[in-house]
Amino acid sequence: MRVSPLFLALVAATAAGCVLATFDNVYAMTAGVVLIVLGGWATSLCLHEFGHAVTAFRGGDRSVQAKGYLTLDPRHYTDPVLSIVLPLLFVAIGGIPLPGGAVWINHSALRTRRIESAVSLAGPLTNLVLGVALTAVVASVPMAPGLGAGLSYLAFLQVIAFVLNILPIPGLDGYGAIEPWLSGQARQFGEKARPWAPLVLFALILATPVGAMFFRVSYLLFDVVGGNLELTIDGMSTFRFWM
Repeated sequence: MRVSPLFLALVAATAAGCVLATFDNVYAMTAGVVLIVLGGWATSLCLHEFGHAVTAFRGGDRSVQAKGYLTLDPRHYTDPVLSIVLPLLFVAIGGIPLPGGAVWINHSALRTRRIESAVSLAGPLTNLVLGVALTAVVASVPMAPGLGAGLSYLAFLQVIAFVLNILPIPGLDGYGAIEPWLSGQARQFGEKARPWAPLVLFALILATPVGAMFFRVSYLLFDVVGGNLELTIDGMSTFRFWM
């Protein structure tokens, strides 16, 4: 398997942001935080989809290799605008991180329903692992405040992405995990609801008390995994310097 140069470029941009975030100069530090968040989020989108693909490959679907999903190349994860640019735009304006791309799995090639569920869960669990890893690094490694703030905000976005994706809503990974176990009638309804159910959910989160509940759960989980809320708020404020 050959890792995509484009993915490596995203990793390099994130690493450059980590270096800039250690500078005392406020402009360099701000640029560093922006690079950490945008570059890190784009990297995590690729890793999320790679999690789906590699689990499917091990479960019997060899088509994911031919489609290029195992290269971590963001260009292979459906439409680049809907899968990469739009989620990055939502993060940039301070909104909730959208699920991002998708990989097309040949479910008939998967050996069991358990594997089908595991394929769906692999993506959001990747976000959770990234969030836990980032919070552990911030908590255990001495670092400049700007770097800690940027990494903490990126970690919080990973936790939000996990909470969002794990919801059992048609079109999200949480529903994909339970779909193989549903009746035929329920699956037909889920298929019809798949195009619009996530849009309704996003509207509820943005415009109703459901949003407060969603973020309350996200903050609680972030605290459980050891997240630093003060650094996260600093990172969010620095990242959204234009607002």
